[in-house]
Amino acid sequence: MPVIESSIQRVRTNEKAQARRASQLSAYRTQVKKFDAAVVAEADNVQELFVIATSAIDRAARKGLIKKNKAARDKSRLAAKLNK
Repeated sequence: MPVIESSIQRVRTNEKAQARRASQLSAYRTQVKKFDAAVVAEADNVQELFVIATSAIDRAARKGLIKKNKAARDKSRLAAKLNK
């Protein structure tokens, strides 16, 4: 543990930021998993879940949780599953 006050504050800030990032990343992954499960089960609301999942992917990319190219790749794969 650091001794300098500003370092202590920085550690506290980093812990809060990491918790926030983990929560947002988890939400993104959950939406993608829900969509995948709906595609496998051939549910009625697949189109709605696709929109929610792509929105979650875009949000994660905008916040810097994932890179732009990964977001594009993930959305492309979801669209391919939707149209299959």
